[in-house]
Amino acid sequence: MNISYIFLALALLAEIIGTVGGFGSSVFFVPIGNFYFDFYSVLGLTAVFHLSSNLSKILLFRKGLNKQLIVRIGIPSVIMVIVGGYLSSLFEGYILEIILGCFLISLSSLFLIKKDFSIAPNIKESIIGGSLSGFSSGILGTGGAIRGLTMAAFNLEKSIFIATSAFIDFMVDLSRTVVYYQNGYIHDHDFIYIPFLFAIGIGGTYIGKKILNYIPQEQFKRISLILILLIGLVTIGKVILQ
Repeated sequence: MNISYIFLALALLAEIIGTVGGFGSSVFFVPIGNFYFDFYSVLGLTAVFHLSSNLSKILLFRKGLNKQLIVRIGIPSVIMVIVGGYLSSLFEGYILEIILGCFLISLSSLFLIKKDFSIAPNIKESIIGGSLSGFSSGILGTGGAIRGLTMAAFNLEKSIFIATSAFIDFMVDLSRTVVYYQNGYIHDHDFIYIPFLFAIGIGGTYIGKKILNYIPQEQFKRISLILILLIGLVTIGKVILQ
């Protein structure tokens, strides 16, 4: 049984940081996974990994879901993740890696420079934010940060925010898992990692929840943004060197 335990340790770290930082684990998990698997396999593993982590978030932070946001943001996200998932098969893996690196650099730079950047809590912005988040999740494997930015405009109580975001993400991941499977991204030789990733998704979320009780999220968010920026640069650098 050929398993990379270093990869699993990094996946756990990605889940913890993603939970505490509020960006979701995929923003860390996808670029890390690219060092161990081809880009398409990473997309498949990410979808399965997220199903467990988001289900655990829903259970751990259950204090009610915001049904209005589930409709406004969730439905456009599900539609566009399907579109993005199918379009991903039209591009070479290295091209998607470059786009991912540029996306991570742009996203982290925006938040680091424009600390007070916000989106208006309107229906139009919610639909656009949900659509962009879903499309990015489908084609690049990560889009939770866009959805988080959109939802932040509504000033939800922390547990409601996390539970609602996780519920939307769960619908998104369920949809893209089907698309990725049809695209052939979920391979038989990757199935060995799925039980480990399910356990990591639950355990990492639990640890992240505990850390939130001791570390201010804003302080941790800045550290997360710097890490995302570095990961984006490393991702592009890896493709160039190869």
